[in-house]
Amino acid sequence: MNHKQIRKIFLSFFKRKKHKILNSASLVAKKDSSLMFTNAGMNIFQAFFIGQKKSQYSRIANFQKCLRITGKHNDLFEVGKDTYHHTMFEMLGNWSFGDYFKKESINWAWELLTEVYKMDKSNIYVTIFKGNKEDKLSFDSESFQYWKNKIDDSKILFFDKKHNFWEMGKTGPCGTCTEIHVDLRNEKEKLQIPGKNLVNKKHPLVIELWNIVFIQFFRKSDGTLVKLPNFHIDTGMGFERLCMILQNKKSTYDTDIFTYLIKSIAQKTDQIYGVTDKIDIAIRIIADHMRSVVFAISDGIIPSNKKYGYVIRKILRRIIVTYYLTLKINKPFLFKLVNPILCYMKHSYLKKSNTSLKYDISTIILREEKLFLKTINLGSYKLEKIIEELRAKKCNIIAGKIIYWLYDTYGLPIEISKLITNKNKIKVFSYDSL
Repeated sequence: MNHKQIRKIFLSFFKRKKHKILNSASLVAKKDSSLMFTNAGMNIFQAFFIGQKKSQYSRIANFQKCLRITGKHNDLFEVGKDTYHHTMFEMLGNWSFGDYFKKESINWAWELLTEVYKMDKSNIYVTIFKGNKEDKLSFDSESFQYWKNKIDDSKILFFDKKHNFWEMGKTGPCGTCTEIHVDLRNEKEKLQIPGKNLVNKKHPLVIELWNIVFIQFFRKSDGTLVKLPNFHIDTGMGFERLCMILQNKKSTYDTDIFTYLIKSIAQKTDQIYGVTDKIDIAIRIIADHMRSVVFAISDGIIPSNKKYGYVIRKILRRIIVTYYLTLKINKPFLFKLVNPILCYMKHSYLKKSNTSLKYDISTIILREEKLFLKTINLGSYKLEKIIEELRAKKCNIIAGKIIYWLYDTYGLPIEISKLITNKNKIKVFSYDSL
């Protein structure tokens, strides 16, 4: 199945279960002052959970585009190094506001994964809340009974609050949860170490796929829990991970969500993906970050020096530093990647015509590339001149504060200063202070 089919099947399934299908909200977390960007599918429904507002629909399903590049949930510096972290990702969710609860949500999750998507049952593990004395919460026996009817007891695992109790924050709606994990390793690896020993151990091929949260409580400011008058369901399943499983891949970057973009990056930079780790990491960073930038600009977030725009500019400049340092490119090319990303977006997210949006976003990105490359070239020239003066004095050490001054005054990224000083065999004094 390609990503379009996988998306359509999910929405059609929950439509048959009498859910209202909603469009994705903006990446800007407009209704939550504690967040800059929408970082989870539940963000837009918080008011329904705590009773501030009543939902027009008791059952909802949607795809939500999310950004995790600021705050606690921030995967920025993991992206590219591994094969499954992303700054921008899509979250599939189904929601119940005082309607169905544990039985239906567990039954439907199992039905969708094993009967509709035909996922191999032998690869699936589920986790259940084992209880907590401090909060006076018992083991989730109800979820256990529902899962026992579907999966062998050996595939049902029990975890504490860290993994199986979901909370919005220090106060607010919360509840136990059950998670669905999938083991994607080969048979030889499975024989060596059982999958149950690797669940929640950050193994790249034993991954959490779907989190089903049972919102039953409200955490008060004194830390105590009180039961909500109505119980709710809040689920989240990573689209990239679902595609990886159903397309039998070992990396989300090898799914058709990304392959078209990676191919385009490789062609435009005259590189080959899949040969060297250094080049592969750079290409993955560019692919992931460019999706974030294009999705953000399409939602009206323009790169700037203020708030939302500053974060997007920072992401864009991280891409430029990556291709400048690793791919040895010193001219704009990111603007050429806008069209393939818009072609991906047009099936689910675009509100504006593809042609006009392509021109607008390409123009913005090209302007940012030219501006930052000019900054890099000027700063590099200044540093080279300083190094020449040091050599004339037969000195091979430069003060760390000079590197910081070049960054603070000219905007020269410290990573590029390191490259230039290393190339010229100049040692930096007090680098740790940077």
